[in-house]
Amino acid sequence: MTATIRSAEVLISSPSRNFVTLRLTTEDGVVGLGDATLNGRELAVASYLRDHVAPLLIGRDAHRIEDTWQLLYRSAYWRRGPVTMTAIAAVDMALWDIKGRLTGLPVYQLLGGASRTGALVYAHASGADLEDLGDSVRARLAEGYRAIRLQVAVPGMGSGYGISSGRSTGGRYAYEPAKRAGLAVEEGWDSARYLRYMPRMFEWARAEFGPDVALLHDAHHRLTPMQAARLARDLEPFDLFWLEDCTPAENPEALRLVRQHSVTPLAIGEVMNSIWDFAPLIQEQLIDFVRASVTHTGGITHLRRVFDLAALHQIRSGSHGPTDISPVGMSAALHLDLAIHNFGIQEYMAHQPLAHEVFRTSWTYQDGMMHPGDEPGLGVDYDDDAAARFPYEPAYLPAARLIDGTVHDW
Repeated sequence: MTATIRSAEVLISSPSRNFVTLRLTTEDGVVGLGDATLNGRELAVASYLRDHVAPLLIGRDAHRIEDTWQLLYRSAYWRRGPVTMTAIAAVDMALWDIKGRLTGLPVYQLLGGASRTGALVYAHASGADLEDLGDSVRARLAEGYRAIRLQVAVPGMGSGYGISSGRSTGGRYAYEPAKRAGLAVEEGWDSARYLRYMPRMFEWARAEFGPDVALLHDAHHRLTPMQAARLARDLEPFDLFWLEDCTPAENPEALRLVRQHSVTPLAIGEVMNSIWDFAPLIQEQLIDFVRASVTHTGGITHLRRVFDLAALHQIRSGSHGPTDISPVGMSAALHLDLAIHNFGIQEYMAHQPLAHEVFRTSWTYQDGMMHPGDEPGLGVDYDDDAAARFPYEPAYLPAARLIDGTVHDW
């Protein structure tokens, strides 16, 4: 039985932030959705899909997921990179969605069935100071979360990465990194202040919240290898679930240095987009968690390969799940989380309510766990009428500068 693709539409909407969605429709009217959102560079992926990929899909059999993946990866000649792999991911997700809808099964069943009853997720807590952070953590604990990422403003540095401007009031939706003000938005950074303050913050957190809650932290690529090694060592007494993106990971030598000095678990990979990026980190066991996203790493088909390679080296998944992954991408991640054996944890930054007016989802949350639901396919529907109310608005991630004005890693 074939399911010929009749149309490929690229949908752009901005219900609280920009999302790019690919919608494939078969001759029989079966619809599949894929997430193609690349924060701050959304239109590059939209053009790639609309102008170069969509014409290749019309008339193809939607059942041929592997063949289509290989076609889009190999025939372009220019391989990998975030724009290409995000575009391929959108197609891949949409094809899995179609296959699920045609068979009447949720995607996780097509991937081999559930390996667990739900996926452990972690929430974000942040604050302008420790008191503010404490309010945010207590709000997450009251919602049932068992794992929480902590970010706090460093005294003398302003808000910074992961911190909303102003006090948090404990709200779930306070932090969105993309700024509609444009490229002029910049943040200050001082590594020395940060390195001095983070151990104090985690010492306070353990004293305040005890040993049982899993605590995570994101250094967001901002440290040199030696600085990262120092931070990882200094945080050992506080038993982190992981330290994320402690240093830019393009050079595996950097992580070898961190490993020499600390046993703090490391999570790496949200800016990586292929198994070739991850292979040396996995094979040398330089990381403990793969931080890739299904949206930016070639879709369900390719990210499954990365996780399977990681499983051979006792490395677990820790999929990226920020608000710039649309509800379609989040759903795809949850289906993969449920199916793979070496699942670790799933990031969950709750989308703004407006996003759920456009994307109707079937996933559920209870007691720190999420389940993708048992609707056929990915379990997400797209509301065109709601989307029409939220046109695209240019937005960019901030830039970071050191105290002497040098541009730094954001």
